[in-house]
Amino acid sequence: MVRVMVVDDHPMWRDGVARDLAEAGYEVVATVGEGRQAVSAAGAVRPDVVVLDLQLPDMSGAEVAARLAGVTPPPRVLVLSASAEQNDVLEAVKAGASGYLVKSASREEFLDAVRRTADGDAVFTPGLAGLVLGEYRRLAAQPAPAEGPRLTERETEVLRLVAKGLSYKQIADRLVLSHRTVQNHVQNTLGKLQLHNRVELVRYAIEQGLDAD
Repeated sequence: MVRVMVVDDHPMWRDGVARDLAEAGYEVVATVGEGRQAVSAAGAVRPDVVVLDLQLPDMSGAEVAARLAGVTPPPRVLVLSASAEQNDVLEAVKAGASGYLVKSASREEFLDAVRRTADGDAVFTPGLAGLVLGEYRRLAAQPAPAEGPRLTERETEVLRLVAKGLSYKQIADRLVLSHRTVQNHVQNTLGKLQLHNRVELVRYAIEQGLDAD
């Protein structure tokens, strides 16, 4: 069962999200209303996914996402925000968020996003994925690091599809692999390249030209 923590400073919204998750079969391990509470609780309850609002009373959601990256094991972060502003989206992703969904999303879209986030996919409200990819390309225009460790042919193949924006399930279907095998290839690649998350991985792939057809 996927363990989820909900972080939002509006009690009614927070409770509603938690109720939707519980009814869909997720284990809601904590609901909190402040950023510092979230970071402290994450270390104790060890959620797989944190559903995170950006507007919190004590610190920004982006700062919370960055601090959650230091929790062991680090949870995947799905931002659920009323804002679709470019700066908010990019700041959250740079801080380590795995995905970004606006609060106007339907219940079904939200629950699917939580499932995909738990599976390791990068999930974005339609229209925001292109914005994030554009930022990846801008970052890739910066000086590239020295040549890294050699990847296997299969790892490179998986990385190429990740760079093109395919979900883990789509990659598994394309390469006739199991979902777990795709996840293992991605984790091995992250370890070899000494990268921390999918954002850094896609940036590396674009720097290497792996997103080209």
